Amino acid sequence: MIARVVPLTKTRAITGLYDYLLAPELVDRGVGVGSLLRVRFAGRTLSAVIAELAERSELPAQRLAVASELLDARLPAELVGLAVWLADEYCSTPARALEVLLAPGALRGVRERRLLIASLTAAGAEMATGTLSLSPPLGPRQREALAVLAAGPRPTAELGTPLLRRLEARGLVSLERAAVPRQLPRFEVSSTASAPLPLTAEQQDALSEIRHALAHEPAGKAPLLLHGVTGSGKTEVYLQAAEAVLRAGRNVLVLVPEIALTPQALARFTARFGEIVAVMHSGMSDGRRYEEWSRLASGAARICVGARSAVFAPLSDIGLIVVDEEHESSYKHEGDPRYDARTVAAHRALEHGALLVYGSATPRPETVFGARRLLLTNRVDGGLMPAVEILDMRGLHNPLHPQARLALADCRREGGKAIVLLNRRGWSNFLSCGSCGRTWMCPHCEVALVLHRAGGYMACHHCGHRERVPDRCPDCGSVSLSRHGAGTERLEHELEQALGDEHFPIMRLDADAAGIDARARILERFQAAASGVLVGTQMVAKGHDFRDVGLGVVVDADQTLRFPDFRAEERTFALITQLAGRTGRGGQVPSAGGRVLVQTQDPTARAIRLAAGHDSETFVRGELRRRKALGYPPFATLVRIVCAAADAEDARLAADALAQHVATLAPPPTVAVLGPAPLFALRGRARCQLVLKSADRGAVVAASRAAVDALGASGRHRRVRLSVDVDPQ
Repeated sequence: MIARVVPLTKTRAITGLYDYLLAPELVDRGVGVGSLLRVRFAGRTLSAVIAELAERSELPAQRLAVASELLDARLPAELVGLAVWLADEYCSTPARALEVLLAPGALRGVRERRLLIASLTAAGAEMATGTLSLSPPLGPRQREALAVLAAGPRPTAELGTPLLRRLEARGLVSLERAAVPRQLPRFEVSSTASAPLPLTAEQQDALSEIRHALAHEPAGKAPLLLHGVTGSGKTEVYLQAAEAVLRAGRNVLVLVPEIALTPQALARFTARFGEIVAVMHSGMSDGRRYEEWSRLASGAARICVGARSAVFAPLSDIGLIVVDEEHESSYKHEGDPRYDARTVAAHRALEHGALLVYGSATPRPETVFGARRLLLTNRVDGGLMPAVEILDMRGLHNPLHPQARLALADCRREGGKAIVLLNRRGWSNFLSCGSCGRTWMCPHCEVALVLHRAGGYMACHHCGHRERVPDRCPDCGSVSLSRHGAGTERLEHELEQALGDEHFPIMRLDADAAGIDARARILERFQAAASGVLVGTQMVAKGHDFRDVGLGVVVDADQTLRFPDFRAEERTFALITQLAGRTGRGGQVPSAGGRVLVQTQDPTARAIRLAAGHDSETFVRGELRRRKALGYPPFATLVRIVCAAADAEDARLAADALAQHVATLAPPPTVAVLGPAPLFALRGRARCQLVLKSADRGAVVAASRAAVDALGASGRHRRVRLSVDVDPQ
């Protein structure tokens, strides 16, 4: 039998299938599509995935190498097909796509954890209860071990393997190896509900629509958008929809933007459905993720809750896919393949005949355009949406407006809680010399270093380079060093100095809080505190269900408006609206609905005014009109190709060649080529980019792929790294 395999190599030039003869013993072991082999390829031994099986090859048998080593890991055949689609859709290679879909740690030999487990025999149970006596009698440590085992089997390492071996020799203990799940990271919320909660009329209408779509619409169901204000109970609708899908014998996939920052989703699904819920996200160890992956592949778990990569969960017969907080940019993967989990979710829904439900208080215009909306206009607790005030920062230089300072002082006096959002971490944006004007720049990237005062260092937020804060300018010797701008670290310090004490703690949540556990602890601490302030970047606005926050402050709200990005207004609107959504929940705040203060240098900006009025409908309508006029998504597809090289001229020449290839393959107006244009250097490499735009998605993706392949095949630009990003964010 012939195995047609994809060698797992990162080389872009290797994209096809390669034939190998399967050794007879592998055929007997049930090798099939998705099996992993070790094969000799181009003088090396590589892992490879079987994509097809055939009776014969076009090559003569004597030219075929024999594959005789089968790895334990195996990918479901459906996911092999998904990898092929993923590589094609995102201009990547099947090998790179397959590595994304493989079981966690599969290529490193990660497996389920098997430990030696001790349990009592019948005689041991009698001995533990004192109904059996032995001669010679047991020692104190042996009797203590039996007492512990009377409560249930335990790993031998906990009690001492030599001791238990002696008890085994006397027929009192049985020792066997068994799979023992690794500990799952803990995520807690203030309350969970194991039984369905009563629904509002709007929730019931939305659930009825979802159930009708599940039961009556044909395969390839049109997606639904649960467009609900913050606090409107979208999660409960997901839960009851999932229950209906499980009753029908099908499975459920639930995506959240970042598992550590939306812990209540996992907690609520686990409380409602118990052991059939598996969780997958990058904060878990490879071993724990492998175990959860295996539970899903075997059918032991029927619901997967996870972040972006969970879209590839090995679930069979999916009936419902939920993409919560669908507006979040974190659903876009930055590595190759640069997939968008929302698009992959739509593809999997189509393949499984599943219903796709998006959810957001601030949905993307693309989603509003392509899905049928189910509206939730009221909060489930009957509370009002917070009052939003716009504060004009023109002429002011302090990070906080005087009214914001007064509001925070009132919050402290009343024993309340507040959230302050500044979407920029660190102490200051950059450091400069007041005498000669020198600005401290990253030596590898063309960006300024950000000052982190507490750690005594300056850092590049692109490549991670760090250096200590200087005492004087190395160019002119001046000690007149100026700090410009403010980040979350400085804001935390100023609030600590002005307001903080043991009864009113100031907490900070941003990317400097390393790791999922650290961020979860900060959230738990704020949740448990009677009063206090949570200062942070956009992390503080991501779907948290805090029941007693009465004040929200958005600092430098128009920061995102200053980026040259057609999504700038969308992001500004979403950030303000999402922060406003954390306030006034649960009816436990001093003023009904809470209060939100939005600081801005541009108080007349459309996105800010509409966010202050909670007017999502007008904002989305305006965005769709603007994008249609300018030919932006959802009315066109964008592809961004970046050429990076040690020499700027090499990058420019490669970008020029790509533009010429595209123009030949898909001339205007089929595909418009914007650029090439230079980008700032990153990680020591000069960069040049071009953006392709077309109303024909298939044409622009195919042209991008063909142009990149042609450039690679020519061999003239080997010093240039290419990065292709379909649907760049």
